[in-house]
Amino acid sequence: MTDALTSPTPGSPVRFEVATNVPTTHGLFEMRAYHDLVTGAEHVAIIGARPDGSAPTDGALVRVHSECLTGEAFGSLKCECGPQLDAALDTIAAEGGVVIYLRGHEGRGIGLVNKLKAYRLQEDGLDTLDANLALGLPADSRAYGGAAGILTELGIGRVRLLSNNPEKRRQLEEHGITVDGLVPLVVGISVQNAGYLDTKRDRMGHQLPAHLEAGAHN
Repeated sequence: MTDALTSPTPGSPVRFEVATNVPTTHGLFEMRAYHDLVTGAEHVAIIGARPDGSAPTDGALVRVHSECLTGEAFGSLKCECGPQLDAALDTIAAEGGVVIYLRGHEGRGIGLVNKLKAYRLQEDGLDTLDANLALGLPADSRAYGGAAGILTELGIGRVRLLSNNPEKRRQLEEHGITVDGLVPLVVGISVQNAGYLDTKRDRMGHQLPAHLEAGAHN
């Protein structure tokens, strides 16, 4: 286990805390914990070794994943977050890479209670974007400076981003990370979240197929 650092790298938005190896149903990962000096959140970098046993380096496959309690712990079908996390972990276990799990991103940054309030408004016919706005909240308030700081701490300055969201690419590049391209992650489509995914594609710019079929995956 790597010893915890007592101070952040000068200028970094995150402070490394501890590293440990964790066996999971997906495989064995090194997990590195960080404290976000901007938001106060605790983030985790989940690292899968490459097939030769070496650590991921420049050009690694990276998933920047936002915390989603409802989808990951409760199995909600209103989003595809749980299947996306599972697929990303399976992929880095097999090929090597990093999943950066960002805490404090629940509901695209509005928090758990407001997320459930937005769900209630969606029952009345609002889509996921308009529900947030109706609550007086941003459609998406997530920031990815912490993820960029973690990648820099890991010595990774260039990535293949496992994501459908070009905003993640834009923000990572704004913080100095080179993104060679988006690697599609189209999983977890269901009847219950088809409208949610349509909104992500049509109103939020996510790179998703024009026709989404339940059960589809990449």
